[in-house]
Amino acid sequence: MLVLVFRYVNAYMFAMRNLVLFYAALADGNRLRLLNLMAGGEICVCHLQGVLQTNQPKISRHLAYLRRAGLVETRRDGKWTHYRLKKPGGKLGGILSESLICVRNEPQIKRDLQRLKKITCSPARFGFSTPRGAKSQNKTRL
Repeated sequence: MLVLVFRYVNAYMFAMRNLVLFYAALADGNRLRLLNLMAGGEICVCHLQGVLQTNQPKISRHLAYLRRAGLVETRRDGKWTHYRLKKPGGKLGGILSESLICVRNEPQIKRDLQRLKKITCSPARFGFSTPRGAKSQNKTRL
């Protein structure tokens, strides 16, 4: 009987942990900015770094938090990592969608989206060749 009680307690704690991670992910301004940028589709880390104008370790730390919360997925393409929004099912998916709608008109979010339009990958800056399928564009380089 005691083992059964521990199993229920562990299941409850696991469910609560997921909720805490979800809401904590939404409680940070930089993570909301990242989620909003990914709401438009898959995006490369170098773009996120350029838009937020911060260093790569800080971006990676926030992205890892979002992954643990189950809000983003990754795809590797050689040395490049691309992130995309992963909407949770049920009510949490609705909460995420509503949260992103609420911040859409914030001045910082609007500036981020404008900055994203001007950024393109510059792999040569990091000593890499251009990723497959990337086109050279006359946009602002990182």
